[in-house]
Amino acid sequence: MSEAPSGHLKRRQPTTARYRWAVFSRTTAALFGGYLVAYASAALLTIVLPMNRINRAVTASLLSFVVWTAVAIWVFAARSAWRGWWTVLAAGAVMLGLAMTWRDCGMRP
Repeated sequence: MSEAPSGHLKRRQPTTARYRWAVFSRTTAALFGGYLVAYASAALLTIVLPMNRINRAVTASLLSFVVWTAVAIWVFAARSAWRGWWTVLAAGAVMLGLAMTWRDCGMRP
């Protein structure tokens, strides 16, 4: 226990249910939201990278792990769990929408 300036020992505050739910929410956003963004970025990069098909797929797959890690870091660095969730879901939806739209327009063989 740490000492307060007055010399008394300061007691640790018990963790509240709200704090536990916030941590659970961020963990869920990092796992499942991160997977959504990693999948969407891999789909988008497979379409837009200027390489042959196999190199695009391998590069996009490897970069998706970097994206997933960055999303997990972002979720826990966000000011609130709500901000972490909506930015992750918005980014995933935009990238997945672009990938589906460009694929249907025939951008790549």
